[in-house]
Amino acid sequence: MKIAISAETTIDLPQEILDQYDISIIPFHVLLGERDEADGVITPQDIFDYVNKTGLLPKTSAINEFQFSEHFKELLTRYDAVIHVSLSSEISSACGNAIKAASKFEGKVFIVDSHSLSTGIAHLCILGRNYANEGKEPQEIVDLLNKRKEHLQVSFVVNTTEYLYKGGRCTGLQRLGAIFLRIKPQIVLKDGKMIPGKRYHGRNMAVVRNYVKDTLEEFNTPDLSLVFVTHSHATEDMVQVAVEMLKERGFKNIISTTAGATITSHCGPRTLGILYLNDGQ
Repeated sequence: MKIAISAETTIDLPQEILDQYDISIIPFHVLLGERDEADGVITPQDIFDYVNKTGLLPKTSAINEFQFSEHFKELLTRYDAVIHVSLSSEISSACGNAIKAASKFEGKVFIVDSHSLSTGIAHLCILGRNYANEGKEPQEIVDLLNKRKEHLQVSFVVNTTEYLYKGGRCTGLQRLGAIFLRIKPQIVLKDGKMIPGKRYHGRNMAVVRNYVKDTLEEFNTPDLSLVFVTHSHATEDMVQVAVEMLKERGFKNIISTTAGATITSHCGPRTLGILYLNDGQ
């Protein structure tokens, strides 16, 4: 059986990795004032420029039921079944829309609510492709992904609270405190929701070191086969610090990716996260 693995552009993977694992994507839309275009056409730099110019946060538009139906219909011209891994249903209506669309295809389209975002979704898609290559059936793959998604470690440290404030995720008082005290908050995915984590202080390099150290100590049984360092235009030095620490921990495949416009619009520039499965031996 030929199985399509699908996700939204919130997977935050470059085209070469999407091609490598045969992952199909469907884009969210981003609205910059009157400009409404697909995530991918609108870039993170477009987001930064728009916020700097207008002081306003862009809006993102979830994929609707009709768009998902057309996406699945096209994939089923080339595949026997589709497994679509969606952005957490606690964050977006996209997952619910995908479930409604899938119901029209008589058991040929399967939806996995990732309870995650960004390259947390990518972990599940890559696992799905590997399971499909092993000859597993769609429902078995879905069951395995639903089991393993509970072990995803997905977190980020945010460089500026400006975007969180504009998006209603922190108060004006918290924002001012963060500015004066140079606080860099951590955002953690738990039960599919974004919640505040630790608070870091100081310069970017020290913040990244402490964040990676704390994360590896707290989530200390990683699957060392793969880890993502995903960021929104962090400096090369910030990324390299994270990569070197992950190498020292023993991760075999460390992939650095840049967040797309949808994720960037919520976290702002120089946000950096490490994402891995914490169900190793």
